[in-house]
Amino acid sequence: MTEISFTVPTSEAVRLRKAIDSVLELATFSRPLNEHGEELYSAEEVFPEAHPGTALRGLRTREGLTQKALAERIGIRQHHVAEMEKGKRNITVDMAKRIGEEFNISYKVFL
Repeated sequence: MTEISFTVPTSEAVRLRKAIDSVLELATFSRPLNEHGEELYSAEEVFPEAHPGTALRGLRTREGLTQKALAERIGIRQHHVAEMEKGKRNITVDMAKRIGEEFNISYKVFL
């Protein structure tokens, strides 16, 4: 083992310590592996901007529905669908259940 020492101005000591800690954290981080030895990533890491509305937009598009058509089927206004898809309107449990029934999937996808 080798010891390293630094002489830095006091005003920079905290910043340097944080930088070193970050590097050490990266060096010791081990990502879980699947049965093939491949690293696993969370959905949040892969899609950091994703939200439940992303799933709604994807399903609606896959089924060839317009926002207006989906809104009519689940009994809401078209602009509410648009707001949910953009993440500007939360999807309530009741709404998630209605959407889940429409697409024949678990409502939990939208929460």
